[in-house]
Amino acid sequence: MGNQLIWNERYNIGIEIIDKEHEKLFHILNRLFDLGRQVDKSHWVCHEAVKYFKDHTLQHFTDEEAYMASIEYPGLETHKRIHKNFRERTLPALEKELEQTEYSENSINHFLGVCAGWLVGHTLIEDRMIVNGDMVKHWENLLPEEEQTVMGQTLASLLHRMFQLEARLISDCYGGERFGDGIYYRLIYSNREEERLEFFLVFEEQLIVSTIGSVMDLKAEAISVMLMNVARYVAKQLVERAIRYFPSSEEYEIKEEQLLTYEQFQRVYEKQSPQFSLLFDTGKGYFAYCVTATERIQGEGGISIMTENAMVEVEKYLNQNKEEKHAASKKKKLLVVDDSDFMLKAMQNLLSSDYEVITVKSGLSAIRSITLSRPDLILLDYEMPVCNGRQVLEMIRSEKEFMDLPVIFLTNTVDQESVRQVIALKPEGYLLKSLSTESVKKEVDLFFEKKRPGKKLPL
Repeated sequence: MGNQLIWNERYNIGIEIIDKEHEKLFHILNRLFDLGRQVDKSHWVCHEAVKYFKDHTLQHFTDEEAYMASIEYPGLETHKRIHKNFRERTLPALEKELEQTEYSENSINHFLGVCAGWLVGHTLIEDRMIVNGDMVKHWENLLPEEEQTVMGQTLASLLHRMFQLEARLISDCYGGERFGDGIYYRLIYSNREEERLEFFLVFEEQLIVSTIGSVMDLKAEAISVMLMNVARYVAKQLVERAIRYFPSSEEYEIKEEQLLTYEQFQRVYEKQSPQFSLLFDTGKGYFAYCVTATERIQGEGGISIMTENAMVEVEKYLNQNKEEKHAASKKKKLLVVDDSDFMLKAMQNLLSSDYEVITVKSGLSAIRSITLSRPDLILLDYEMPVCNGRQVLEMIRSEKEFMDLPVIFLTNTVDQESVRQVIALKPEGYLLKSLSTESVKKEVDLFFEKKRPGKKLPL
């Protein structure tokens, strides 16, 4: 995390009562950043500073919700729910970590990183939607909070009974973010009316190894075919318990079982509007549980697993994961940020043979991706809605550890005004989307050739 969280005009959404409070919260976080660097800080001072930030955050939520109600904003209930999740899930979990570690440097940095990231993203995405009158579509079908709570308690209880895990629900608005090396498992059920329920279960690999591996007394450091098959049946048991919460659950039968790569999971999940989207910290690794009701299955699928081919396909999936990790470790990593599915697919196809390519569709997703896995080069769409390329680059440059990340803009036009606005942010340059695919690939290759130590390019 950088030395400070820089406030500038891009965070203003044009509503005075909200903009003033946003700026105040940024300044409070900066005080916390300063405090975090002090060697002689006391626990009491840290506790009071965190409490100060929390009190102002909660008051801001109250004021913002009152404003939304006064203008009859259609997304009020969804917005309130996002506030409540941060207030009642995320903040308490972070506070507990601070207390358990006696305000260690790592826990303070974790607190600041999560809060800063949440504040920036929420300001630029959900809060800006208030002005536009838009709604956060991804969360419009979430079931009532009491049902989320019951489901969370049920899953936590099952995890405790199976593996003695003290699982904590840390979010009921899990957005599909990557956490560590994961296993992405999809179950599809349907009834006679062709109504479908899709279940996505995401496990950190270390969670499977440390729980199921321990129960089976396997001294494994990585997931084997046997461990993966046991994990599948454990996941099915969780789903069979959970499916009882849906009407006429006895009429649903399993139709498809899949293992997905993260990229496949991301592409499918971002098109969903989930009813449950729960993220747990089990103490041994993260676990996400997501459910969506849909009339049709999204076309993007992973490895399909049926009884007769399960062992072969699971082995294939694990080998594919292993090969991808090994190959990725040797490749330069590109992050492509663009709101166009067509453009992301084209860049993936063009560059994935020589580079590890990660694709995201928004500025907020870009920041999350950069934080989780630092890329060697970012190809950034300049003309994105809500949070454009210039704003995303400002966010990147505001963090000390990201200040030197190379960024090349993808754009339809290059005009003098656009260049003037971003020149201080030091982009590596611009690539026109109208260029041929060969030219784009050549420019990316040339960039890395220039960075190669001791490499002399022809004049």
